[in-house]
Amino acid sequence: MRKHEKTAILKNVGSSWSALGVNVIVGIFLSPFIVHRLGDAAFGIWILIFSITGYYGLFDLGIRSSIIRYVSKYSATGESDKLTSFINTALFSYTGIGVVCMAVTTLLSSSLERAFRIPSGMHSETRLLLLMVGASVSLGFPLGVFGGMLEGLQRFYILNWTSIGATLARAVLIVYFLNRGYGLLTVALITVLLPLLSSILRGFIAFRLCPVRLGFSHVDRASLRHMVNYGGTTFIVLVAARLRFRTDEIVLGTMMSTVAVTWFNFGARIVDYAQEFVTSLAQIFVPMSSQSEATGDLERVRKIYIAGNRACAFLIFPITAILILFGKHIIRIWVGARYVPGSYPVLVVMIIPFTLMLAQAASGRILFGLGKHQTLAAVTAIEGVANLILSIALVRPLGIVGDALGTAIPLSFTCLVFFPRHLKKQIGVPIGTFVRGAYLLPTLLTLPLVTALWLANRFFYPRNLIQLTIELLLLSPTYGVGLFWAYRTNRAFHVAEIAGVKPPVKAEQPPQALVAVEYQNEQ
Repeated sequence: MRKHEKTAILKNVGSSWSALGVNVIVGIFLSPFIVHRLGDAAFGIWILIFSITGYYGLFDLGIRSSIIRYVSKYSATGESDKLTSFINTALFSYTGIGVVCMAVTTLLSSSLERAFRIPSGMHSETRLLLLMVGASVSLGFPLGVFGGMLEGLQRFYILNWTSIGATLARAVLIVYFLNRGYGLLTVALITVLLPLLSSILRGFIAFRLCPVRLGFSHVDRASLRHMVNYGGTTFIVLVAARLRFRTDEIVLGTMMSTVAVTWFNFGARIVDYAQEFVTSLAQIFVPMSSQSEATGDLERVRKIYIAGNRACAFLIFPITAILILFGKHIIRIWVGARYVPGSYPVLVVMIIPFTLMLAQAASGRILFGLGKHQTLAAVTAIEGVANLILSIALVRPLGIVGDALGTAIPLSFTCLVFFPRHLKKQIGVPIGTFVRGAYLLPTLLTLPLVTALWLANRFFYPRNLIQLTIELLLLSPTYGVGLFWAYRTNRAFHVAEIAGVKPPVKAEQPPQALVAVEYQNEQ
Protein backbone atom coordinates (compact mmCIF):
# COMPACT_ATOMS: atom_id res chain seq x y z
CA MET A 1 0.00 0.00 0.00
CA ARG A 2 2.81 2.37 0.89
CA LYS A 3 4.52 1.65 -2.43
CA HIS A 4 1.26 2.32 -4.25
CA GLU A 5 0.86 5.67 -2.46
CA LYS A 6 4.42 6.68 -3.34
CA THR A 7 3.79 5.79 -6.97
CA ALA A 8 0.59 7.85 -7.00
CA ILE A 9 2.40 10.84 -5.49
CA LEU A 10 5.18 10.61 -8.07
CA LYS A 11 2.66 10.37 -10.91
CA ASN A 12 0.65 13.35 -9.65
CA VAL A 13 3.61 15.60 -8.83
CA GLY A 14 5.60 14.60 -11.91
CA SER A 15 2.69 15.22 -14.24
CA SER A 16 2.05 18.57 -12.55
CA TRP A 17 5.61 19.72 -13.19
CA SER A 18 5.39 18.39 -16.76
CA ALA A 19 2.17 20.34 -17.41
CA LEU A 20 3.74 23.49 -15.98
CA GLY A 21 6.85 23.04 -18.13
CA VAL A 22 4.82 22.56 -21.30
CA ASN A 23 2.67 25.59 -20.45
CA VAL A 24 5.70 27.81 -19.92
CA ILE A 25 7.53 26.64 -23.04
CA VAL A 26 4.46 27.02 -25.24
CA GLY A 27 3.76 30.45 -23.74
CA ILE A 28 7.32 31.61 -24.33
CA PHE A 29 7.27 30.68 -28.01
CA LEU A 30 3.60 31.22 -28.83
CA SER A 31 2.99 34.69 -27.32
CA PRO A 32 5.51 36.58 -29.51
CA PHE A 33 4.35 34.60 -32.54
CA ILE A 34 0.73 35.61 -31.95
CA VAL A 35 1.47 39.26 -31.20
CA HIS A 36 3.63 39.64 -34.31
CA ARG A 37 0.93 38.10 -36.48
CA LEU A 38 -2.05 39.91 -34.95
CA GLY A 39 -0.47 43.23 -33.90
CA ASP A 40 -0.39 45.02 -30.54
CA ALA A 41 -4.00 46.23 -30.62
CA ALA A 42 -5.52 42.85 -31.47
CA PHE A 43 -3.30 41.04 -28.95
CA GLY A 44 -4.29 43.60 -26.30
CA ILE A 45 -7.95 42.91 -27.05
CA TRP A 46 -7.23 39.19 -26.70
CA ILE A 47 -5.71 39.73 -23.24
CA LEU A 48 -8.51 42.12 -22.24
CA ILE A 49 -11.33 39.74 -23.16
CA PHE A 50 -9.75 36.83 -21.30
CA SER A 51 -9.18 39.11 -18.31
CA ILE A 52 -12.87 40.10 -18.29
CA THR A 53 -14.13 36.53 -18.58
CA GLY A 54 -11.60 35.47 -15.97
CA TYR A 55 -13.81 37.20 -13.43
CA TYR A 56 -16.51 34.64 -14.20
CA GLY A 57 -14.46 32.32 -12.01
CA LEU A 58 -16.01 34.12 -9.05
CA PHE A 59 -19.32 32.48 -9.96
CA ASP A 60 -17.75 29.19 -8.90
CA LEU A 61 -18.77 30.11 -5.31
CA GLY A 62 -16.42 27.47 -3.92
CA ILE A 63 -18.34 24.59 -5.52
CA ARG A 64 -15.20 23.10 -7.07
CA SER A 65 -13.52 22.68 -3.68
CA SER A 66 -16.65 21.04 -2.26
CA ILE A 67 -16.73 18.58 -5.17
CA ILE A 68 -13.16 17.56 -4.42
CA ARG A 69 -13.90 17.05 -0.74
CA TYR A 70 -17.16 15.13 -0.98
CA VAL A 71 -16.19 12.95 -3.94
CA SER A 72 -13.12 11.95 -1.95
CA LYS A 73 -15.15 11.36 1.20
CA TYR A 74 -18.08 9.46 -0.30
CA SER A 75 -15.94 7.31 -2.58
CA ALA A 76 -13.75 6.35 0.39
CA THR A 77 -16.74 5.48 2.61
CA GLY A 78 -18.65 3.74 -0.17
CA GLU A 79 -21.71 6.01 0.19
CA SER A 80 -22.73 5.74 -3.45
CA ASP A 81 -26.18 7.31 -2.98
CA LYS A 82 -24.74 10.43 -1.39
CA LEU A 83 -22.07 10.58 -4.08
CA THR A 84 -24.73 10.36 -6.78
CA SER A 85 -26.77 13.13 -5.17
CA PHE A 86 -23.78 15.38 -4.75
CA ILE A 87 -22.55 15.00 -8.35
CA ASN A 88 -26.03 15.66 -9.74
CA THR A 89 -26.51 18.67 -7.45
CA ALA A 90 -23.15 20.06 -8.55
CA LEU A 91 -24.05 19.60 -12.23
CA PHE A 92 -27.41 21.29 -11.67
CA SER A 93 -25.82 24.21 -9.78
CA TYR A 94 -23.07 24.69 -12.34
CA THR A 95 -25.55 24.56 -15.22
CA GLY A 96 -27.51 27.40 -13.61
CA ILE A 97 -24.30 29.38 -13.12
CA GLY A 98 -23.39 28.78 -16.77
CA VAL A 99 -26.74 30.22 -17.90
CA VAL A 100 -26.17 33.32 -15.75
CA CYS A 101 -22.66 33.75 -17.18
CA MET A 102 -23.97 33.58 -20.73
CA ALA A 103 -26.59 36.20 -19.93
CA VAL A 104 -23.91 38.47 -18.45
CA THR A 105 -21.76 37.93 -21.56
CA THR A 106 -24.60 38.96 -23.84
CA LEU A 107 -25.17 42.15 -21.86
CA LEU A 108 -21.47 43.01 -21.83
CA SER A 109 -21.10 42.46 -25.58
CA SER A 110 -23.62 45.21 -26.31
CA SER A 111 -21.67 47.89 -24.41
CA LEU A 112 -18.06 46.70 -24.69
CA GLU A 113 -16.79 49.50 -26.92
CA ARG A 114 -18.23 52.13 -24.57
CA ALA A 115 -16.53 50.66 -21.52
CA PHE A 116 -13.07 50.15 -23.05
CA ARG A 117 -10.88 52.04 -25.50
CA ILE A 118 -11.10 49.65 -28.42
CA PRO A 119 -10.08 50.76 -31.95
CA SER A 120 -13.20 51.64 -33.96
CA GLY A 121 -12.44 49.13 -36.70
CA MET A 122 -12.38 46.23 -34.24
CA HIS A 123 -15.69 46.69 -32.40
CA SER A 124 -17.52 43.88 -34.19
CA GLU A 125 -14.61 41.46 -33.88
CA THR A 126 -14.27 42.23 -30.17
CA ARG A 127 -17.97 41.55 -29.52
CA LEU A 128 -17.76 38.21 -31.30
CA LEU A 129 -14.63 37.33 -29.36
CA LEU A 130 -16.35 38.07 -26.04
CA LEU A 131 -19.40 35.98 -27.00
CA MET A 132 -17.16 33.10 -28.04
CA VAL A 133 -15.04 33.13 -24.89
CA GLY A 134 -18.05 33.73 -22.65
CA ALA A 135 -19.89 30.75 -24.14
CA SER A 136 -16.84 28.57 -23.57
CA VAL A 137 -16.57 29.63 -19.92
CA SER A 138 -20.30 29.08 -19.43
CA LEU A 139 -20.03 25.52 -20.74
CA GLY A 140 -16.89 25.04 -18.70
CA PHE A 141 -18.81 25.28 -15.42
CA PRO A 142 -20.87 22.07 -15.73
CA LEU A 143 -18.02 20.32 -17.55
CA GLY A 144 -15.72 21.31 -14.68
CA VAL A 145 -17.53 18.83 -12.42
CA PHE A 146 -15.56 16.06 -14.13
CA GLY A 147 -12.23 17.65 -13.27
CA GLY A 148 -13.36 18.01 -9.66
CA MET A 149 -14.31 14.34 -9.59
CA LEU A 150 -10.85 13.33 -10.81
CA GLU A 151 -9.20 15.52 -8.17
CA GLY A 152 -11.43 14.00 -5.50
CA LEU A 153 -10.32 10.57 -6.70
CA GLN A 154 -6.71 11.83 -6.57
CA ARG A 155 -6.18 11.21 -10.28
CA PHE A 156 -4.40 14.51 -10.85
CA TYR A 157 -2.21 12.95 -13.51
CA ILE A 158 -5.24 12.48 -15.78
CA LEU A 159 -6.00 16.19 -15.52
CA ASN A 160 -2.39 17.09 -16.19
CA TRP A 161 -1.84 14.81 -19.17
CA THR A 162 -5.08 15.87 -20.86
CA SER A 163 -4.04 19.48 -20.23
CA ILE A 164 -0.65 18.83 -21.83
CA GLY A 165 -2.32 17.30 -24.88
CA ALA A 166 -4.69 20.26 -25.26
CA THR A 167 -1.86 22.79 -24.84
CA LEU A 168 0.34 21.15 -27.50
CA ALA A 169 -2.58 20.76 -29.92
CA ARG A 170 -3.53 24.41 -29.39
CA ALA A 171 0.00 25.57 -30.17
CA VAL A 172 0.23 23.52 -33.37
CA LEU A 173 -3.19 24.63 -34.64
CA ILE A 174 -2.60 28.32 -33.87
CA VAL A 175 0.73 28.32 -35.72
CA TYR A 176 -0.83 26.47 -38.64
CA PHE A 177 -3.78 28.81 -39.09
CA LEU A 178 -1.94 32.08 -38.41
CA ASN A 179 0.65 31.16 -41.02
CA ARG A 180 -2.22 30.81 -43.47
CA GLY A 181 -3.58 34.27 -42.81
CA TYR A 182 -6.36 33.57 -40.31
CA GLY A 183 -6.93 36.10 -37.55
CA LEU A 184 -7.99 36.75 -33.98
CA LEU A 185 -11.30 34.87 -33.99
CA THR A 186 -9.70 31.69 -35.34
CA VAL A 187 -7.07 31.80 -32.61
CA ALA A 188 -9.83 32.31 -30.03
CA LEU A 189 -11.90 29.40 -31.38
CA ILE A 190 -8.92 27.06 -31.10
CA THR A 191 -8.12 28.33 -27.61
CA VAL A 192 -11.62 27.85 -26.19
CA LEU A 193 -12.55 24.65 -28.03
CA LEU A 194 -9.66 22.42 -26.96
CA PRO A 195 -10.24 22.79 -23.18
CA LEU A 196 -13.90 21.88 -23.72
CA LEU A 197 -12.89 18.73 -25.61
CA SER A 198 -10.45 17.90 -22.79
CA SER A 199 -13.24 18.29 -20.23
CA ILE A 200 -15.50 15.94 -22.20
CA LEU A 201 -12.71 13.36 -22.30
CA ARG A 202 -12.21 13.75 -18.55
CA GLY A 203 -15.93 13.16 -18.09
CA PHE A 204 -15.78 9.78 -19.83
CA ILE A 205 -12.78 8.79 -17.70
CA ALA A 206 -14.33 10.07 -14.47
CA PHE A 207 -17.55 8.14 -14.95
CA ARG A 208 -15.62 4.97 -15.78
CA LEU A 209 -13.67 5.33 -12.54
CA CYS A 210 -16.65 6.47 -10.49
CA PRO A 211 -19.96 5.49 -12.15
CA VAL A 212 -22.95 7.48 -10.89
CA ARG A 213 -26.51 7.77 -12.11
CA LEU A 214 -27.55 11.06 -13.70
CA GLY A 215 -30.96 12.66 -13.39
CA PHE A 216 -32.78 15.64 -11.90
CA SER A 217 -34.39 13.36 -9.30
CA HIS A 218 -30.98 12.93 -7.64
CA VAL A 219 -30.59 16.67 -6.93
CA ASP A 220 -31.23 17.36 -3.23
CA ARG A 221 -31.10 20.19 -0.72
CA ALA A 222 -28.75 18.41 1.68
CA SER A 223 -26.00 18.27 -0.95
CA LEU A 224 -26.62 21.90 -1.85
CA ARG A 225 -26.34 22.88 1.81
CA HIS A 226 -23.01 21.05 2.13
CA MET A 227 -21.83 22.81 -1.00
CA VAL A 228 -22.75 26.29 0.27
CA ASN A 229 -21.34 25.78 3.76
CA TYR A 230 -18.04 24.40 2.57
CA GLY A 231 -17.54 26.86 -0.29
CA GLY A 232 -18.06 30.09 1.68
CA THR A 233 -14.46 30.65 2.68
CA THR A 234 -13.23 29.65 -0.75
CA PHE A 235 -15.39 32.34 -2.32
CA ILE A 236 -13.76 35.05 -0.18
CA VAL A 237 -10.33 33.78 -1.17
CA LEU A 238 -11.28 33.70 -4.85
CA VAL A 239 -12.57 37.27 -4.76
CA ALA A 240 -9.45 38.46 -2.97
CA ALA A 241 -7.12 36.70 -5.41
CA ARG A 242 -8.98 38.13 -8.37
CA LEU A 243 -8.70 41.67 -7.02
CA ARG A 244 -5.04 41.22 -6.13
CA PHE A 245 -3.74 39.79 -9.38
CA ARG A 246 -6.31 40.08 -12.15
CA THR A 247 -7.41 43.72 -12.26
CA ASP A 248 -4.41 45.28 -14.00
CA GLU A 249 -5.48 44.54 -17.58
CA ILE A 250 -9.00 45.81 -16.85
CA VAL A 251 -7.68 49.10 -15.45
CA LEU A 252 -5.30 49.61 -18.38
CA GLY A 253 -7.92 48.69 -20.96
CA THR A 254 -10.36 51.15 -19.40
CA MET A 255 -8.04 54.08 -18.71
CA MET A 256 -5.31 53.74 -21.36
CA SER A 257 -5.51 51.42 -24.39
CA THR A 258 -5.34 47.81 -25.52
CA VAL A 259 -1.75 48.44 -26.64
CA ALA A 260 -0.88 49.30 -23.03
CA VAL A 261 -2.42 45.97 -22.00
CA THR A 262 -0.02 44.19 -24.36
CA TRP A 263 3.07 46.00 -23.03
CA PHE A 264 2.07 45.38 -19.43
CA ASN A 265 1.27 41.73 -20.09
CA PHE A 266 4.76 40.81 -21.29
CA GLY A 267 6.44 42.02 -18.10
CA ALA A 268 3.76 40.54 -15.85
CA ARG A 269 3.70 37.21 -17.72
CA ILE A 270 7.35 36.54 -16.89
CA VAL A 271 6.58 37.12 -13.22
CA ASP A 272 3.63 34.72 -13.50
CA TYR A 273 5.91 31.98 -14.81
CA ALA A 274 8.22 32.41 -11.81
CA GLN A 275 5.20 32.33 -9.51
CA GLU A 276 3.87 29.08 -10.97
CA PHE A 277 7.26 27.43 -10.54
CA VAL A 278 7.40 28.18 -6.81
CA THR A 279 3.74 27.51 -6.00
CA SER A 280 4.03 24.06 -7.59
CA LEU A 281 6.43 23.28 -4.75
CA ALA A 282 4.53 25.12 -2.02
CA GLN A 283 1.32 23.11 -2.40
CA ILE A 284 2.89 20.10 -0.63
CA PHE A 285 3.04 22.03 2.66
CA VAL A 286 -0.74 21.95 3.11
CA PRO A 287 -1.06 18.22 3.86
CA MET A 288 2.27 18.18 5.73
CA SER A 289 1.18 20.88 8.19
CA SER A 290 -2.33 19.47 8.43
CA GLN A 291 -0.98 16.05 9.36
CA SER A 292 1.33 17.54 11.98
CA GLU A 293 -1.50 19.57 13.49
CA ALA A 294 -3.71 16.48 13.63
CA THR A 295 -1.07 14.62 15.68
CA GLY A 296 -0.42 17.63 17.94
CA ASP A 297 3.17 18.02 16.71
CA LEU A 298 3.46 21.82 16.77
CA GLU A 299 7.26 21.66 16.69
CA ARG A 300 7.12 19.96 13.30
CA VAL A 301 4.74 22.67 12.04
CA ARG A 302 7.33 25.27 13.07
CA LYS A 303 10.07 23.41 11.26
CA ILE A 304 7.91 23.12 8.13
CA TYR A 305 7.33 26.89 8.38
CA ILE A 306 11.05 27.68 8.35
CA ALA A 307 12.32 24.88 6.11
CA GLY A 308 9.40 25.23 3.69
CA ASN A 309 9.89 28.95 3.18
CA ARG A 310 13.65 28.37 2.91
CA ALA A 311 12.98 25.90 0.09
CA CYS A 312 10.79 28.50 -1.66
CA ALA A 313 13.56 31.08 -1.22
CA PHE A 314 16.08 28.68 -2.77
CA LEU A 315 13.91 28.76 -5.90
CA ILE A 316 12.79 32.39 -6.14
CA PHE A 317 15.97 34.26 -5.09
CA PRO A 318 18.10 33.15 -8.09
CA ILE A 319 15.13 33.59 -10.43
CA THR A 320 14.69 37.16 -9.21
CA ALA A 321 18.40 37.89 -9.68
CA ILE A 322 18.25 36.59 -13.26
CA LEU A 323 15.09 38.53 -14.13
CA ILE A 324 16.36 41.85 -12.74
CA LEU A 325 19.83 41.63 -14.31
CA PHE A 326 18.89 39.81 -17.52
CA GLY A 327 15.27 40.92 -17.86
CA LYS A 328 15.97 43.29 -20.74
CA HIS A 329 17.70 40.52 -22.69
CA ILE A 330 14.85 38.11 -21.97
CA ILE A 331 12.15 40.51 -23.20
CA ARG A 332 14.21 41.59 -26.22
CA ILE A 333 14.87 38.03 -27.36
CA TRP A 334 11.36 36.84 -26.46
CA VAL A 335 9.12 39.46 -28.11
CA GLY A 336 11.39 42.16 -29.55
CA ALA A 337 13.49 45.15 -28.50
CA ARG A 338 10.66 47.67 -28.90
CA TYR A 339 8.84 46.17 -25.89
CA VAL A 340 11.78 46.56 -23.50
CA PRO A 341 11.17 50.22 -22.48
CA GLY A 342 7.58 49.49 -21.42
CA SER A 343 7.70 45.88 -20.24
CA TYR A 344 11.00 45.79 -18.32
CA PRO A 345 10.01 48.42 -15.69
CA VAL A 346 6.80 46.44 -15.12
CA LEU A 347 8.87 43.29 -14.66
CA VAL A 348 11.13 44.92 -12.07
CA VAL A 349 8.32 46.60 -10.14
CA MET A 350 6.32 43.35 -10.01
CA ILE A 351 9.09 40.83 -9.31
CA ILE A 352 10.25 42.49 -6.07
CA PRO A 353 6.97 42.19 -4.09
CA PHE A 354 6.26 38.84 -5.72
CA THR A 355 9.62 37.64 -4.43
CA LEU A 356 8.57 38.70 -0.94
CA MET A 357 5.34 36.76 -1.40
CA LEU A 358 6.83 33.64 -2.98
CA ALA A 359 9.62 33.44 -0.41
CA GLN A 360 6.77 33.00 2.09
CA ALA A 361 4.66 30.73 -0.10
CA ALA A 362 4.72 28.03 2.58
CA SER A 363 3.22 30.41 5.16
CA GLY A 364 -0.20 30.66 3.52
CA ARG A 365 -0.32 26.92 2.92
CA ILE A 366 0.47 26.25 6.57
CA LEU A 367 -2.40 28.50 7.65
CA PHE A 368 -4.76 26.51 5.42
CA GLY A 369 -3.34 23.23 6.70
CA LEU A 370 -3.97 24.35 10.30
CA GLY A 371 -7.45 25.62 9.43
CA LYS A 372 -6.42 29.15 10.51
CA HIS A 373 -6.95 30.91 7.23
CA GLN A 374 -9.83 33.31 7.93
CA THR A 375 -7.65 36.26 8.89
CA LEU A 376 -5.57 35.63 5.77
CA ALA A 377 -8.72 35.78 3.64
CA ALA A 378 -9.75 39.10 5.22
CA VAL A 379 -6.28 40.65 4.82
CA THR A 380 -5.95 39.60 1.18
CA ALA A 381 -9.44 40.97 0.48
CA ILE A 382 -8.40 44.35 1.91
CA GLU A 383 -5.20 44.17 -0.11
CA GLY A 384 -7.20 43.49 -3.26
CA VAL A 385 -9.36 46.58 -2.74
CA ALA A 386 -6.27 48.70 -2.03
CA ASN A 387 -4.66 47.28 -5.18
CA LEU A 388 -7.59 48.37 -7.33
CA ILE A 389 -7.79 51.87 -5.79
CA LEU A 390 -4.04 52.50 -6.08
CA SER A 391 -3.88 51.19 -9.63
CA ILE A 392 -6.63 53.56 -10.74
CA ALA A 393 -5.00 56.48 -8.90
CA LEU A 394 -1.49 55.86 -10.25
CA VAL A 395 -2.15 54.78 -13.82
CA ARG A 396 -2.82 58.29 -15.16
CA PRO A 397 0.31 60.03 -13.82
CA LEU A 398 2.64 57.01 -14.20
CA GLY A 399 1.10 54.87 -16.95
CA ILE A 400 1.58 51.11 -16.91
CA VAL A 401 4.28 51.40 -14.23
CA GLY A 402 1.71 53.11 -12.00
CA ASP A 403 -0.63 50.18 -12.50
CA ALA A 404 2.18 47.80 -11.50
CA LEU A 405 2.90 49.90 -8.41
CA GLY A 406 -0.77 49.63 -7.47
CA THR A 407 -0.21 45.89 -7.15
CA ALA A 408 3.28 46.09 -5.64
CA ILE A 409 2.64 48.45 -2.71
CA PRO A 410 -0.19 46.61 -0.88
CA LEU A 411 1.35 43.21 -1.69
CA SER A 412 4.64 44.30 -0.12
CA PHE A 413 2.80 45.45 3.00
CA THR A 414 1.03 42.10 3.34
CA CYS A 415 4.27 40.16 2.95
CA LEU A 416 6.47 42.34 5.17
CA VAL A 417 4.01 43.17 7.95
CA PHE A 418 1.20 40.63 8.05
CA PHE A 419 2.68 37.21 7.35
CA PRO A 420 5.62 37.14 9.81
CA ARG A 421 3.58 38.68 12.63
CA HIS A 422 0.55 36.50 12.04
CA LEU A 423 2.58 33.28 11.87
CA LYS A 424 4.38 34.29 15.08
CA LYS A 425 0.99 34.60 16.75
CA GLN A 426 -0.28 31.29 15.37
CA ILE A 427 2.71 28.98 15.86
CA GLY A 428 5.06 30.93 18.14
CA VAL A 429 8.10 31.43 15.88
CA PRO A 430 9.85 34.78 16.61
CA ILE A 431 10.25 36.97 13.53
CA GLY A 432 14.04 37.20 13.91
CA THR A 433 14.34 33.42 14.20
CA PHE A 434 12.19 32.97 11.12
CA VAL A 435 14.08 35.50 8.97
CA ARG A 436 17.49 34.08 9.89
CA GLY A 437 16.39 30.47 9.54
CA ALA A 438 14.50 30.87 6.28
CA TYR A 439 16.48 33.47 4.34
CA LEU A 440 20.08 33.79 5.52
CA LEU A 441 21.40 30.73 3.68
CA PRO A 442 19.48 31.33 0.39
CA THR A 443 20.70 34.96 0.39
CA LEU A 444 24.34 33.98 0.92
CA LEU A 445 24.16 31.34 -1.81
CA THR A 446 22.57 33.80 -4.26
CA LEU A 447 25.24 36.53 -3.84
CA PRO A 448 27.89 34.79 -6.02
CA LEU A 449 25.27 34.36 -8.75
CA VAL A 450 24.37 38.06 -8.56
CA THR A 451 28.04 38.96 -8.97
CA ALA A 452 28.46 36.60 -11.92
CA LEU A 453 25.30 37.90 -13.62
CA TRP A 454 26.40 41.51 -13.15
CA LEU A 455 29.83 40.84 -14.68
CA ALA A 456 28.35 38.86 -17.57
CA ASN A 457 25.88 41.65 -18.24
CA ARG A 458 28.74 44.11 -18.60
CA PHE A 459 30.88 42.07 -20.98
CA PHE A 460 28.50 39.86 -23.00
CA TYR A 461 25.45 40.65 -25.13
CA PRO A 462 23.31 37.61 -26.00
CA ARG A 463 21.75 38.11 -29.42
CA ASN A 464 19.39 35.15 -29.53
CA LEU A 465 17.79 32.47 -27.37
CA ILE A 466 20.62 29.98 -27.88
CA GLN A 467 23.29 32.46 -26.73
CA LEU A 468 21.16 33.50 -23.74
CA THR A 469 20.58 29.88 -22.73
CA ILE A 470 24.28 29.02 -23.01
CA GLU A 471 25.24 32.06 -20.96
CA LEU A 472 22.80 31.19 -18.18
CA LEU A 473 23.95 27.56 -18.17
CA LEU A 474 27.56 28.67 -17.81
CA LEU A 475 26.65 30.98 -14.92
CA SER A 476 24.40 28.50 -13.09
CA PRO A 477 27.23 26.62 -11.30
CA THR A 478 27.90 29.74 -9.22
CA TYR A 479 24.59 28.98 -7.53
CA GLY A 480 24.28 25.25 -8.14
CA VAL A 481 27.55 24.38 -6.39
CA GLY A 482 26.50 26.25 -3.25
CA LEU A 483 23.05 24.66 -3.29
CA PHE A 484 24.58 21.19 -3.69
CA TRP A 485 26.91 21.87 -0.77
CA ALA A 486 23.96 22.96 1.40
CA TYR A 487 22.09 19.78 0.48
CA ARG A 488 25.01 17.43 1.06
CA THR A 489 25.87 18.98 4.43
CA ASN A 490 22.21 18.86 5.53
CA ARG A 491 22.09 22.65 5.85
CA ALA A 492 19.41 23.08 3.20
CA PHE A 493 16.45 21.77 5.19
CA HIS A 494 17.75 21.22 8.72
CA VAL A 495 15.97 23.26 11.42
CA ALA A 496 17.02 23.22 15.06
CA GLU A 497 14.56 23.07 17.92
CA ILE A 498 12.60 26.32 18.12
CA ALA A 499 11.86 27.90 21.46
CA GLY A 500 8.76 30.02 21.72
CA VAL A 501 5.18 30.31 22.89
CA LYS A 502 3.01 27.31 22.11
CA PRO A 503 -0.47 28.60 21.35
CA PRO A 504 -3.29 26.11 21.03
CA VAL A 505 -3.80 24.99 17.44
CA LYS A 506 -7.45 24.21 16.81
CA ALA A 507 -8.70 23.53 13.32
CA GLU A 508 -11.75 25.45 12.21
CA GLN A 509 -14.62 23.46 10.79
CA PRO A 510 -14.85 22.21 8.15
CA PRO A 511 -11.23 21.13 7.43
CA GLN A 512 -9.76 23.45 4.86
CA ALA A 513 -6.97 21.45 3.24
CA LEU A 514 -8.97 21.13 0.05
CA VAL A 515 -9.91 24.81 0.06
CA ALA A 516 -6.19 25.49 -0.19
CA VAL A 517 -6.20 23.85 -3.61
CA GLU A 518 -8.38 26.70 -4.87
CA TYR A 519 -6.15 29.25 -3.09
CA GLN A 520 -3.01 27.76 -4.67
CA ASN A 521 -4.50 27.72 -8.17
CA GLU A 522 -5.38 31.43 -8.01
CA GLN A 523 -1.95 32.59 -6.70
